Amino acid sequence: MARIIGVANQKGGVGKTTTAINLAASFAVLEYKTLLVDGDPQANSTTGVGFDLHNITQSLYDCMVNQAKAKDVILKTEIDLVGAEIEMINYPSREMVLKNLLEPIREDYDFIVIDCSPSLGLITVNALSAADSVVVPVQCEFFALEGLGKLLNTIKIVQSRLNTELVIEGILMTMYDGRLRLSNQVVSEVRRHFEDMVFSTIVHRNAKLAEAPSTGKPVILYDASSKGSVNYLNLAKEILQKNDMTKIKNEERILEL
Repeated sequence: MARIIGVANQKGGVGKTTTAINLAASFAVLEYKTLLVDGDPQANSTTGVGFDLHNITQSLYDCMVNQAKAKDVILKTEIDLVGAEIEMINYPSREMVLKNLLEPIREDYDFIVIDCSPSLGLITVNALSAADSVVVPVQCEFFALEGLGKLLNTIKIVQSRLNTELVIEGILMTMYDGRLRLSNQVVSEVRRHFEDMVFSTIVHRNAKLAEAPSTGKPVILYDASSKGSVNYLNLAKEILQKNDMTKIKNEERILEL
């Protein structure tokens, strides 16, 4: 059964979509069957993996509002999720729509990674309600902790009312530049506040990582040897080790032989 990981932070520009795309791609390269769910109305994960929005006829919107089945829209993620938030307001159990959509396909994947929108609206709450864990990207910049308290409070509310099994997978430091004293100060500050909640892996500022979305490819397909590619592979491995999934996968490979 798939482990569902939300990538969330209501602050924009912290690397959520970059993390969602490249973490999912890294799991796939490591031979874990992975589904990427684009839960952001801007649909950047969709275009970032090479899909033309003009050619998509059904999306996550149709699942959440029009009762389409998730398996019928896989690889064709959402276009009009802004309207979905409004239309779902009066739904019974409106916070559980995404969880119910993903449940029938969980057995088909090892991981499902959800790219959340930069808000704490209904769709992000749906993602947190569906997820087993959440990755929180935080940029290595001056206002790194701005808004993080609100997200953590939202996670606590979801944990207490909607999803008691939800855990924080980890806080991921992104956009790190080792040449800048500020980057090192921010990493130290976040680690001082959150200790073991912070991933060992740090995502560096990297030209290839920034260029990859314009080619419609994860960075590992754009330039597998780049620092960005190595960073996200290390993150995937860290998550696998943390959840004791590396051993499980290795046993499966032995059985397949």
